[in-house]
Amino acid sequence: MPNQTALLKILEDVAGTDEVIRNPELELFGSQVLDSMRVVELIVRLDEDFSITISPAEFDREAWATPTKFVQDVEARIAENA
Repeated sequence: MPNQTALLKILEDVAGTDEVIRNPELELFGSQVLDSMRVVELIVRLDEDFSITISPAEFDREAWATPTKFVQDVEARIAENA
């Protein structure tokens, strides 16, 4: 199971900025750190790296609005499938 650091590292890789680690309340969509293409890339990376399958139809933009919310949502999904 990935920890918070591992999840933030993937978010940093996909977003292309370490600001997602430095500022856990960064508005990911409002600041254009994430867009629809990066969300798809993030979903693919979660599946490839951790076997966490998230359908684009299940994606909730508000649930991934900040790095903190992103980590909480992914951890909740992992717990549901445990």
